[in-house]
Amino acid sequence: MDKTEKDMMLETIMIDYGNELTRLAYSYVKDPEMAKDMVQNAFIKCYKNLHSFRNDAHIKTWLYRITINECKDYLKSWNYKMVQVKNLINETARSFSPSVEKTVMDRYKSEEMKDTLFSIPIIYREVVFLYYYNSLNSEEIAIVLDLSVHTVKTRLRRAKQKLQSIIKEEEFHGR
Repeated sequence: MDKTEKDMMLETIMIDYGNELTRLAYSYVKDPEMAKDMVQNAFIKCYKNLHSFRNDAHIKTWLYRITINECKDYLKSWNYKMVQVKNLINETARSFSPSVEKTVMDRYKSEEMKDTLFSIPIIYREVVFLYYYNSLNSEEIAIVLDLSVHTVKTRLRRAKQKLQSIIKEEEFHGR
């Protein structure tokens, strides 16, 4: 594959999968700009390794795996942990401010389902996201996450149970 073909193929891949991969990355890093950075890194790796893609999997699942690995590496990084500490300090400092109205308004502006989804462990959140938001089937998710189909189905079932119990609890407490 020459450089021109490779460039054209990457451009097509970016157009076809850019938004999906950004949503996927966001489900991990919870920051829109960082999600875009993760996808950019995934596309760079894709470009560098396009010659080694064996077509034994669909390009979409290959890209999902690259993106997920990028996100997981970032979440393990020292930089991410320092950002989290800084955010915690800032959030704690803000919580002592007298603006109760602002806090209440911010709570209502947040998307409750997103918050609920982010409250479950990542192993469940990733299968929910891939299944419901990216319309992958259990077999495709198994390939992307390098799991058995049975494990994917079990995680989906447990994620649904966890989400149901959280929603019921929030309804019970009138949130």
